[in-house]
This record gives sequence, C-alpha cells and structure tokens, in this order.
Amino acid sequence: GYSTPAPDQVYDEGTITLTGALSSFPYTPEASMAAFKHFYRDLGAELWGIYGPRDNYNPSQHWLSAHYMGLNQAPIVAMVENHRTGLLWRSFMSNPEIGEMLKKLDSAK
Repeated sequence: GYSTPAPDQVYDEGTITLTGALSSFPYTPEASMAAFKHFYRDLGAELWGIYGPRDNYNPSQHWLSAHYMGLNQAPIVAMVENHRTGLLWRSFMSNPEIGEMLKKLDSAK
C-alpha cells in the first residue's frame, strides 16, 4: 500500500518521487533542471513513458512505479510554466478577490 516514509536516515527506504524536484523550478531552477536532465537523459528509458515521468522509483531496490498520477503530474506542468512565464501566478494574483483576501490576511497578523 501507499506509505509516507520519514525523511531521515532511520526510515528512508530510498523511493524518489520526481514531483518534488520537477515542481520546484521557480525556487531551485538550477537544481531542478539538473534533476530533470538526469531523470530524462540518464534514466529516461526507464522513468519516462507516454504520459511523461512515472510517479516514483527506488534505485536501491531496482523498483519503478507503473503509475502516472495526475495528482503528481499537474504540479510539474504548473510550476514549470510558472518558472518560464509566471502565467499561473500572474493570472491568480490579477483576481481582485485575491488582493482583498491578502489584505485581510495581512491585517489579521
């Protein structure tokens, strides 16, 4: 079944989820691009399929997910586009209701 391993040496079982690295482009563009190139160029034959990157893999156990989870694919697409053009963030912030909400949140501090 699905599990959420702890991010420490005691419980780390080695599974790598590509979503984290690939949806971090706006925050870590160089590291995310390096991860993308590694996933695609070096491991692409295994990790990449018809829908893009597979959900996750575990190199130490020679395991590869057969799944492509939309829940994990969507943030990759959205955040790569935000890194490239800022389109989604700009569209979101152009909504007047968002501006009002942010003002209220700021005054509630």
